[in-house]
Amino acid sequence: MIKVLVWIGLVFFWLPFRSYSATLDTLLVHSPAMNQDIPALVILPEDYGSNQQLYPVIYLLHGHSGNYTDWTSKAPQVLGLADQYQVIVVCPDGGYNSWYLDSPLDPGSQYETHVAEELVEYVDARYRTIQSPRGRAITGLSMGGHGGLFLSIRHQDIFGAGGSMSGGVNLTYDIHRWEIYLKLGKYEENPLRWDSLSVVNLVDSIPAGGLPLIIDCGTEDFFLEVNRRLHQVLVEKEIPHDYIERPGGHNWEYWQNAVLYQFLFFHEFFAQNYPLEEEVDSLQGNQRPIE
Repeated sequence: MIKVLVWIGLVFFWLPFRSYSATLDTLLVHSPAMNQDIPALVILPEDYGSNQQLYPVIYLLHGHSGNYTDWTSKAPQVLGLADQYQVIVVCPDGGYNSWYLDSPLDPGSQYETHVAEELVEYVDARYRTIQSPRGRAITGLSMGGHGGLFLSIRHQDIFGAGGSMSGGVNLTYDIHRWEIYLKLGKYEENPLRWDSLSVVNLVDSIPAGGLPLIIDCGTEDFFLEVNRRLHQVLVEKEIPHDYIERPGGHNWEYWQNAVLYQFLFFHEFFAQNYPLEEEVDSLQGNQRPIE
């Protein structure tokens, strides 16, 4: 089923005045692909230290020129969402302008490999996670919105659901902005490379059964038309997804609200796809988290 939401108030999920009890861990994760240590932030729900249960994980990506601290510093309600939905939240660092791609030009910008492989492996080894696509989702804003859809589509063996907030889902929207050419080369010389790595052109990689996706963009956002085009392509291909447009622009005021929809969507995905009891027992027996 394709759900299109134009405007719904979500006042009852807003948590601006409460104090948050989630725990923050700052990590340095070595990346063999880039031969450097990359920071990340992990949000653990309040009850994590008082039980032995396994937790689903939401990977939350920042935008162009941002970093791994953006979400907790500019939208601190994500700490409350970790408690509310009993999930672990991982905020990777995606570099200044990586677009969460593996650059063929810049060996220090291999963020597809880092986020989808190296960081997931590290988090699964260190924390009590559900080590299955059924227990992982990924989303982000702007550049990270592209990353959330890009990585979930290309790594369906890792992520079971994907999302985007104000995502730059077509890299060719403006070939001269955001320094994408530094990662992929000039568009005029490498059009196939740019096109093949744009989310809007990856829809055929989604299986017939679908990949749970949520796409959200403000009606005053400069990325609105490329998101509408992605929505249209998904509809034409009969791929189930949630698509949201609400009043708002390309800013933190919008994303502070948009993230609430994303977490609710992923909560429902996790609830519907939670591993069977025997699978959980097997996972618990095989895991050796580092406390």
